[in-house]
Amino acid sequence: MGIVKEPKGVDFVIQSKPLTTEQEKKLSEYIAKRKLEIRKTKDAGKYTQPAV
Repeated sequence: MGIVKEPKGVDFVIQSKPLTTEQEKKLSEYIAKRKLEIRKTKDAGKYTQPAV
């Protein structure tokens, strides 16, 4: 698969719609939750085997 080039006279610019306050809040909560889950799984893997 190669690089897609823009045809002359055409711009591939995508602009997202602004988020509502409710959507921003839900997204922030989701990101915080995922970061915590990832941190817990990383911390859990550090001490899984007993020292011999």
